Amino acid sequence: MSVVPAGALPAGVLTAEKAAPPRPAALGPRARLWPSLAAVYRAQLSRARVARIPLLFVATFQSVGIMILMRGVVDGGGEARAVVAGSSVLVVAFVALNLLAQYFGQLRASGGLDHYATLPVPPAAVVLGAAGAYASFTVPGTVVTAVVGCALFGLPLAHLWVLAAVIPLAGAALAGLGAALGLLAPRPELATLLGQLGMSAALLLGVLPPERMPEAVRLARDLLPSTYGVEAFARTFAPDPDWAHVLGDLAVCGVVGVISLAVATWAYRRAAVR
Repeated sequence: MSVVPAGALPAGVLTAEKAAPPRPAALGPRARLWPSLAAVYRAQLSRARVARIPLLFVATFQSVGIMILMRGVVDGGGEARAVVAGSSVLVVAFVALNLLAQYFGQLRASGGLDHYATLPVPPAAVVLGAAGAYASFTVPGTVVTAVVGCALFGLPLAHLWVLAAVIPLAGAALAGLGAALGLLAPRPELATLLGQLGMSAALLLGVLPPERMPEAVRLARDLLPSTYGVEAFARTFAPDPDWAHVLGDLAVCGVVGVISLAVATWAYRRAAVR
């Protein structure tokens, strides 16, 4: 091995070597939203499966019990449709709104958000994955509640397929609201309280027939995200459903879901950096 003195090298070579900065190490590709969302969804689904299934039975039993109680007050017609539709969506509210608010409130208080902040996943994937996992638990209970309600009040079963659109759209709206409440609440106890208040609002404003409500309560009912899912499902029990109104209610429910999930994502970023 021979050593060449510095003076023997051209001046341009030395200048180029001194001026060239060290190249940074190549980084891995940025995590994409959908693969990250699928990974968070699977993780949340497997983690919450054992703990949430008993609560799902409680939510279903609660909704069926409400319909049995209302059976002694409501005979049929539009009021029966409102009771069955509201009780079915109440299962979604119990899990997606109440339990998700508690989950994110406890996650923030215990420092669990720091774990997610270190993962190479977008914030939207964390919120959407958790919301989707919790909303998935509502499918069996909502279908069972709807079938039992139709049998109690003599409503047709022909259009229960609409639940395939009502559950994800109402679930997205309520899950986004629940996640935002849990992430914005300063204490987990307050997050639990807000989640339970939201579920109580879904119970009182969604199950009770709107015809018997005062005008001020009807206005508050229109502000509840799940109301439009209830209205869309209730319209399908009519002898000749107005599908234009059904699609309109579902569209409003979807828009509210997008807004609520966007607010939840912003709340997650706000809580993660603190």
